[in-house]
Amino acid sequence: MQEAIRYLCDKEETLKGIIDKYGNPFIPSRPQGFVTLCKLILEQQVSIDSAKACFQKIETRLGDVSPETISKCSDDELKSCGVSRQKISYLKILAKAVSEELDLESFNSKSADEVRNELIKIKGIGHWTIDVYLMFSLQSPDIIPLGDIAVVNTIKELFDVHTKEEMERLSDHWKPYRSMATFILWHHYLEKRNRKPMV
Repeated sequence: MQEAIRYLCDKEETLKGIIDKYGNPFIPSRPQGFVTLCKLILEQQVSIDSAKACFQKIETRLGDVSPETISKCSDDELKSCGVSRQKISYLKILAKAVSEELDLESFNSKSADEVRNELIKIKGIGHWTIDVYLMFSLQSPDIIPLGDIAVVNTIKELFDVHTKEEMERLSDHWKPYRSMATFILWHHYLEKRNRKPMV
């Protein structure tokens, strides 16, 4: 962690300014596996609080959240927990994939690109979900989630960079520690709004 922060502070004055002002960023961590991917699907395009409440209802109803219990659970049961029809479909597709061919445990020995290539094939799992899983669960060091609105808005604010292509070029300077750069950008975003990180 400290090595990455030192590298980025030497490389990028703006990131150094965030560390000088707010201290080191919070480094999120989540367990690997099916449950975390389910939670990330629920978190797409809604608040963390809303997704958390939804998952707690599913957990209360099913007891154990697993590919088997999600597959057996009726659509109406999941809908009663606050899950949209689209996300019900995504959860069931993920459960089927994990039951049949997707080996989540093998991800520890695979590169970020290999993991991305496997997960992107599953309907309902896009690049934002994959980026967060890589960063939080697999601790991949070099991810920049340009599908995350807080990251995008912070880059626009701090660097006056506005297109995805420009943001990718900017983030090239932060390799091989783009994940840490992202944590620093989130840190700035939350501190400015007096909000605490939620995982």
